[in-house]
Amino acid sequence: MKKLIQAFAAVFLTAMALLYFVSYLNSSQGYSGDNTLTVYNWGDYIDPELIEKFEKETGIKVIYQTFDSNEAMMTKIAQGGTTFDVAVPSEYAVSKMKEEGLLVPLDHSKLPNLKYINPRFLNLSFDPENQYSIPYFWGTVGIVYNPDMLGGKKITSWNDLWDKDLRNQILLVDGAREVIGMGLNSLHYSLNDTNKAHLQEAKQKLDALTPNVKAIVGDEIKMLIANEEAAIGVVWSGDAAEMIWENEKLDYVVPKEGSNLWFDNMVIPKTAKNIEGAHKFINFMLDPKNAAQNAEYVGYSTPNEKALEYLPKEIANDERFYPDLDSIDNLEVYENLGKRMLAYYNELFLEFKMHRK
Repeated sequence: MKKLIQAFAAVFLTAMALLYFVSYLNSSQGYSGDNTLTVYNWGDYIDPELIEKFEKETGIKVIYQTFDSNEAMMTKIAQGGTTFDVAVPSEYAVSKMKEEGLLVPLDHSKLPNLKYINPRFLNLSFDPENQYSIPYFWGTVGIVYNPDMLGGKKITSWNDLWDKDLRNQILLVDGAREVIGMGLNSLHYSLNDTNKAHLQEAKQKLDALTPNVKAIVGDEIKMLIANEEAAIGVVWSGDAAEMIWENEKLDYVVPKEGSNLWFDNMVIPKTAKNIEGAHKFINFMLDPKNAAQNAEYVGYSTPNEKALEYLPKEIANDERFYPDLDSIDNLEVYENLGKRMLAYYNELFLEFKMHRK
């Protein structure tokens, strides 16, 4: 027991020494307290040149960390212990983080560039009055497809995917809300449906799609579709834009039955140590020129109305990714379904994946 205690003490002292060294190193380089900012974002979701620009303009050193899911991000913030000054959760995650007290209210007086956000994207159900979140990017879930590989056939509907001629031609993103949502939408049910009979009906219909599904994949879907390994993919609009950039034969459509309208948002987590710097960063990203540069680099749609003036016309005028806003009234934002119902969605999705084997 004595040796165990000694070993534990040695590990503890080593850890403390390492923390002191990192703190000393940061301080010696001028990176401490109010002049560092830790940003927690999705991978490759900001133009690195903008981080450099922000650092030069403000003298604040940015520490950029990434996550690969809203759930992983929320868990890390809830656990505490790691300082995150700005994070970029999706809309349903904002709602959940509010409920769990994981967010700091925003001071709009420190965000003068908020005036450039299109009012259509403000005061939404997941955060009325934008007390805790500011839109970063927005988009849709839809279908990217290669007409040449389909003999010139056009896709306009979710139900088109059940065509028997599409055997082994479809790639799906590995997301429960997206795939179960596709099944619900194909039956004209809401993406946020909690009726278990409707959900079972959607699951059964998805099972019938199995012969047409080549694989359920992650980020590699972009490469596979662009390289014509499959003719059709169910994807997020920004990924579709990137694929079309790589392969101009591709097209993208939001199915006529409806789909998901999603938002990723800038927030200040409860772990923040530099709240003043966090407001400066958010306001910097809301500058129209910066927002345009970021949208062009990332490929997703900016909610910044003024930024559209600085984007190349072929991007700003592409109605697949910047549709007339009156035409998106049949799209739905994901709601926070609660732990039990979300677990049920995940269970159905897992059953669907197992059914394919």
